[in-house]
Amino acid sequence: MTFSVPPADSTTAAAHFLAQLSFETDVSDVHAALEAGTPGLVVVDSRGVAAWRQGHLPGAVHLPTAEIAARAADLVPAGSTVVTYCWGPGCNGATWAALEFARLGRPVKEMIGGFEYWAREGLPVATPEGIVRRRVDELTAPRAAVSCDC
Repeated sequence: MTFSVPPADSTTAAAHFLAQLSFETDVSDVHAALEAGTPGLVVVDSRGVAAWRQGHLPGAVHLPTAEIAARAADLVPAGSTVVTYCWGPGCNGATWAALEFARLGRPVKEMIGGFEYWAREGLPVATPEGIVRRRVDELTAPRAAVSCDC
């Protein structure tokens, strides 16, 4: 097979993918970290009030991106590792939120897939009615598992 741009050599590729993993995490890993009670982990929902009320990750902190600079010190303990999320892969709100935390000198990762993939994988969602789980979307995860088993 011929590519218009050839693949990088393995050393360059390894450095790239390691760097990418230092910036991003996925919903399965965040769920596992929350279930394990990982010390110092703070998950931040950067969406607006209406989205938060519609549903969010249990235990998440609601901190819209525009408010991070002013409110992060009060809501996110110093020394915490922050994971940001927004709606989903079609939204870069979590990226903007992660940038704000990085500018504040905080260690931060972006949760790829966002709230959309959290819900589509059947993970718990906090709503005004309590914790709910959607049926697992078979295009995102096997029905019998919480992760893609990568």
